[in-house]
Amino acid sequence: MTEIRLITFDLDNTLWDVGEVLHHAEQQMRQWLDANVPEYTRTLDRDALTKIRTAVVTERPQLGHNVSALRQEVLFRGIVSCGYPATEARRYARSAFATFFQARQEVVFFEHALEALGELAASYQLGALTNGNADIQRVGLDRFFSFAFSSADVAASKPAPDIFHAALNHAGVAPQQCIHVGDNLIDDVHGAGSVGMHTIWVKLSDQPNTIGHTQPSEVVEDLAELPGAVSRIHTA
Repeated sequence: MTEIRLITFDLDNTLWDVGEVLHHAEQQMRQWLDANVPEYTRTLDRDALTKIRTAVVTERPQLGHNVSALRQEVLFRGIVSCGYPATEARRYARSAFATFFQARQEVVFFEHALEALGELAASYQLGALTNGNADIQRVGLDRFFSFAFSSADVAASKPAPDIFHAALNHAGVAPQQCIHVGDNLIDDVHGAGSVGMHTIWVKLSDQPNTIGHTQPSEVVEDLAELPGAVSRIHTA
């Protein structure tokens, strides 16, 4: 029998639709910019912002693992390019990002997500591992998760092993005592599997399994199936 002591979860597209969340957050930020820095949205189209982002990541590659800092830097440089002095641009960038970040935490959970988390939290330690910048306190998940690590915390993004090792070290468990749950076959299934964790692929769309020999321990197509999948791994 496998003794499972820890279950880690990806967040975006595992527990909610991140596309909808980001679309709403972008709209809120754009409204703020329209009201406070109107030149930004008038003069900077998607191509211009992509060029700024590419330049930032090229000059400061570590920001590729910190989506919050990266977004703020792109905002700052974009506002500077509109003719604002650096000090004022930095202030506006912080305020615009704060508007985005608040809306980014307004998530709509997938059906059965909270019920599954509540059931699992009663028997296992849960943690969150994300390449994004969702905040478990702001989205109301701190009642289930005892810790969270982001790619910014470890300066590396999934599927790199760093974030998985951080969780294992924090909880004091061996890889075979942990299950990682996520929607992404590369970042979650391959990444966690490569360090020896059990994995559950949350397959809520029709994406095919295209990662060859790295297979998940279990597959669920509805989050209501999660407790049962965990139980099967635990009793294997």
